[in-house]
Amino acid sequence: MSSSVTNEPPRELNGPTTSSPSLFNTLPIELINTITARVSRRYYPILSCVSKHFRTTLLSPEIHKIRSLLNKDSLFISFLDETKTFLLQTRNWFTLRTIKKQNHFVSVSIPFDYISQPNPSIIAIGPEIFFICGSYIPSSRLWIFDTRTHMFRQGPDMLVNRSNKSVGYVNGKVYVIGGDRDYEVLAESFDVKTQTWEQAHDPEGEEEYIPWISSVTVSLDKKVYALIACDDIAIHYDTRDGSCGSLKLVRDRWWRSGACVMDNVLYVYYQRFGLMWYDFEMMLWRVVFGLDVVKKVGCVGMAKYYGKLAFLWEEDGDGASSETKEIWCRIIDLVRCEEGIHGIAEPSRVLGSVPRGYRMHQCLSVSD
Repeated sequence: MSSSVTNEPPRELNGPTTSSPSLFNTLPIELINTITARVSRRYYPILSCVSKHFRTTLLSPEIHKIRSLLNKDSLFISFLDETKTFLLQTRNWFTLRTIKKQNHFVSVSIPFDYISQPNPSIIAIGPEIFFICGSYIPSSRLWIFDTRTHMFRQGPDMLVNRSNKSVGYVNGKVYVIGGDRDYEVLAESFDVKTQTWEQAHDPEGEEEYIPWISSVTVSLDKKVYALIACDDIAIHYDTRDGSCGSLKLVRDRWWRSGACVMDNVLYVYYQRFGLMWYDFEMMLWRVVFGLDVVKKVGCVGMAKYYGKLAFLWEEDGDGASSETKEIWCRIIDLVRCEEGIHGIAEPSRVLGSVPRGYRMHQCLSVSD
């Protein structure tokens, strides 16, 4: 028996051990929070799998307070200039960042060529914004903008040229579904770590035959959801096996920037009903109660911001002749309770103003 112990191969010092989480938990909670807050938010899904304690820590208000002091998170909001013709429309970007407990809303230059590569699919992953080309003009191009250095770089091309498609981010990979006119590669994925494309599972099910032309796409529960306004449905693609399904949307007006996922819950803003969330257990849409203040506002944008929901909307300036309109923001804390989800809203604040011809197009949550 002693020989078996002696001959046991040495344990890898850098490998995972069952005692690692417990050793980390012996540190003072203040130190744990300080360390965890400095980790990029893109790794939070991985850390949450370590233990229940880690999941609780990542959701704690203390983590978000420390991140706000470190200026770790920001929002990037794009606007379309509707005074220009469709083919000449670009995106005008603004950023919202908390500095010394004050929200700053400023214009930022992202020099993407929308004329030669119109209407790309855009998603944020950590501190980077991905521009995945291909709409009514087929393309395989990928461009990546680093919000820290404000530098653009061209990523590797997709496997095939794609036109209108849906894009989502799941477990370290960007998934692109649909848009292949030759039906050679119905879906593919881009590994952010290895910077390589590979073919993904083909979409399977009745929804396979629905064009993946969506007003907005979101990701939750390892699935990519394409929300299609014209049909009032959301079709979803399971990244694990390619199986597809669908759920009904509420028959009411909503905006492409008025949908987001927080803590694996899908939220959509409807003009008539206000902020709603989808209850997957009951398979129905439910209203976030306590938020009458966010009903019947103009074009909106929503994104996660330091653990809460940043809810933005447009309001016309003084008089019909005003050349600008105001961008308002209300930070909402979403709390689970027996009745459903309760929204606790902070006071509304004016962030700034934009030209009257601008319309909010996308709201991205970016984290360092």
